[in-house]
Amino acid sequence: MPIEIDRPDETPTARARALARAGRSTEAEANIADLIAAEFGRAVRSVAINADAYSLNSLNGFVETEEGRYFFKFHQEEGEGRMAGEYYRARILAEAGLPVDLPLHASTTPGRQILLYRLRQDRRLAEVARDLDGVEDAALLAPVIAAQEELDRAVARVTLETLHPISAEEAQAEPIHRLFHERLRDFDHPERLGGRFASFYRDQEFVLPGVTLPWREIGDLTIAFNGIVYRDTLRGLFEASFGDLHPKHFAGLGVTAHGDAHNANVWFEDGEPRPHLTMFDPAFAGEHVPALLAEVKATFHNIFAHPFWLYEPEVAAERFDARVERRGDMLAIETDWSLSPLRRGFLAAKRDLLWRPLLAAMQARGALPADWRRRVKLALFCCPTLVMNLRAGAASHNPVSSAIGLGIAVMMGSAPKDGADVLSEFLDAIEPNGSQPATMTER
Repeated sequence: MPIEIDRPDETPTARARALARAGRSTEAEANIADLIAAEFGRAVRSVAINADAYSLNSLNGFVETEEGRYFFKFHQEEGEGRMAGEYYRARILAEAGLPVDLPLHASTTPGRQILLYRLRQDRRLAEVARDLDGVEDAALLAPVIAAQEELDRAVARVTLETLHPISAEEAQAEPIHRLFHERLRDFDHPERLGGRFASFYRDQEFVLPGVTLPWREIGDLTIAFNGIVYRDTLRGLFEASFGDLHPKHFAGLGVTAHGDAHNANVWFEDGEPRPHLTMFDPAFAGEHVPALLAEVKATFHNIFAHPFWLYEPEVAAERFDARVERRGDMLAIETDWSLSPLRRGFLAAKRDLLWRPLLAAMQARGALPADWRRRVKLALFCCPTLVMNLRAGAASHNPVSSAIGLGIAVMMGSAPKDGADVLSEFLDAIEPNGSQPATMTER
């Protein structure tokens, strides 16, 4: 959702992010300096914001104070003051035994939240993985995939150890919903679909390779992506997400989880005897995170958002081709995008080490919802469509990356009418024995 600059009631973090997005970095850095000085009582000598393709709803960088230099990061959502849940509960992750970098200083007040970490020389896993996305040599990929597997084992262990019943009230209080349902609701009329859907897509124009369509048309077309025809329209997926991902529906089983462990929130520590990973920026961490939502963001953003198309659309336009054709009531999107060997390795790790044991444990307790596929798929659909505007020209996307993004989004949210895609094969592989798949059109 666009953030206005120079609003007198704007919060410090929202203003800093808006200024940075508008290219007014010096002013944004001055705002961050004032915030750090006010929250931590430290005289700030300098602030430098990272030019970071991965920080879609956050800012990070470096700050020098009279006590030394730090890495800073904060996440910012529209309407934070009216959202449920407490930001940045890093200590509960550490106490559960997860590898997490604890901030040295933290302010968690909505609109003024910011974390200061010790300065590191490590790269983030997102940057390491980006360099390997075109690599076929299994020996070069193996150390990074092994590090991801080690983290997935640690997350799975804590997930299973902390799996416990949660009430509707506990489920609704978790901040992870800010990544899904909260981005879909109209804050002035909470019963209505609005939020980022309204500002990003409704009544807007979609410019795709060879086709330009308004929302009132594209929203109701059947989508075919790379030869697979899907059951649900874009409009239907947004409406289903708004209804089915409401926090009140997630009473059942919860876990202690980071909730947003995409690879830009993970340090890659290239040490002996082998590389290992450490999570940070736990803006959406919790003790009662609905079990089906806990790993959705990491599953999408570390795997299906790559190679390049979500975070580096200009590179995607150079690397991939996309053709779009309207055929009556169908929109056919054809691309040569596919998961790289690295991302396929990450997907296999998520499948075998995390999702499969989680769903088996939920079923063993008699608490795996019959519609678990539907919920997971709708949450996966929200990842690309709500993290940033997928329309070409609206933010950083171009017609090629927009076509790839919309096709992948539909693949995430809907089921094929016939045949199988990479996600349906993944879901089939994690299906617990004896559980019956629920199709996307079931109510």
